[in-house]
Amino acid sequence: MPDVETPETDMHLILPDQFDRQPWKIGGGVTHEIAKAMDGADFLWRLSLAEVATDGPFSAFPGLTRCLTVIEGGGLYLDTLDGTLHANPLSPIVFSGDTPISSRLQTGPIRDLNLIFDARHVAGSVTPLSGPLTLLEIAAGSLLLGLFCVAGPLRLNENDIPDFAFAHADNLNISLGEGAEALLIRISPIAP
Repeated sequence: MPDVETPETDMHLILPDQFDRQPWKIGGGVTHEIAKAMDGADFLWRLSLAEVATDGPFSAFPGLTRCLTVIEGGGLYLDTLDGTLHANPLSPIVFSGDTPISSRLQTGPIRDLNLIFDARHVAGSVTPLSGPLTLLEIAAGSLLLGLFCVAGPLRLNENDIPDFAFAHADNLNISLGEGAEALLIRISPIAP
């Protein structure tokens, strides 16, 4: 993925126009790939933004874990054989990529952030943050420590981060203004 390195902080900024736009595997929608790491031909992990405009099936990601967070719109109902998962705004939900899912929009089109990862090799987490807030996060063995800006004002390592941009660094000095929303993304290796 292309990104912009800010030399004074060793922070990498990936702007929305740098995301890699791809059609869904099953058709019917668009994914904007933000960043990924591969294990051969398979994902080790992938961070992406999806646009969901209609009800319908979800793509399967066998053997992987999914963490979905609605970042815009009213939310989704995810119908599974075991019941319905409620994907409400800024409330991450985790489920197996093997799970057959059909989604229903709660109130209209949404956008969601997806972290998909191979739980045999890495642990992934998405933590919502709301302003006003000042926070220091340190990578401490993480493969990726980053912040997705849902709505600013947001400063990361003394840099303004625009809405829907993703930034990552080894250490994050985070400052969210009043009403700001962001998602802290952490991917860490699992010890053998």
